[in-house]
Amino acid sequence: MTFREYTSLVQSDLYRYCANKAMGEFLKHLITHPGLKYLFVMRSVKYLKGKGIFGFPVYIIARLVLRHYGYKYGISIPYNTKTGKGLYIGHFGGIVVHYEAIIGDNCNINHEVTIGATYGGKYPGTPVIGNNVYMGPGSKIIGGITVGNNVAVGANCVVSKPIPNNAVVVGVPGEIISLDGAANYVINIA
Repeated sequence: MTFREYTSLVQSDLYRYCANKAMGEFLKHLITHPGLKYLFVMRSVKYLKGKGIFGFPVYIIARLVLRHYGYKYGISIPYNTKTGKGLYIGHFGGIVVHYEAIIGDNCNINHEVTIGATYGGKYPGTPVIGNNVYMGPGSKIIGGITVGNNVAVGANCVVSKPIPNNAVVVGVPGEIISLDGAANYVINIA
C-alpha cells in the first residue's frame, strides 16, 4: 500500500463520519469517535506492515495499540481484512469480522455484527460484502456468500445465503422483504 492509498482510505473513512476531509475535523473526530479511532489504527498497521527495518518498530507499536483498542472497544476487525474505502463503525462493541472476509466501499457496521466463516454446509467459506451495505445492530452474515451492493441487513438478522443487489433483508433466517436497498441508511458516500 502506498502512502497516497493510505491517506485516501483514512480520508474516506473520515468523510463517512462528518462529510468533511479537513485535518481539524480529523483530529476532532479521532478523539470523539472510537470507531474512527480503531479504523485509523487498523489502516495504519496495514500501511506500516512491510515498510522495512526502520518502519518495523512503529508497526509493532501500532499492532499493540490496535490490540488495545480491540479489547477496549470490543471491535475485532483484523488489519489484513480486505476493506474498501469509507468504512463506518456507527456504534462499537461486539463487532467480529473474519480476517478472510471482504467488505466493499461505504459500508456501515453497527454493534454486535458478526461476519464469519463456515467450514461445511451449503455455503462454506467467508462472506463477500458489496458496496454501500448497511449491517444493522446484531446482524450476522455467515458463510461463503455474497451480499450484493446497496443492501440493508436488518437488526438481529442472520444472513446465510446469497443476497442480490438492492435487497432489504430481515429475520432469522434472513428473508428479502423488498428491493428498496440501503440508500436511506448509508450516507456521506466517499
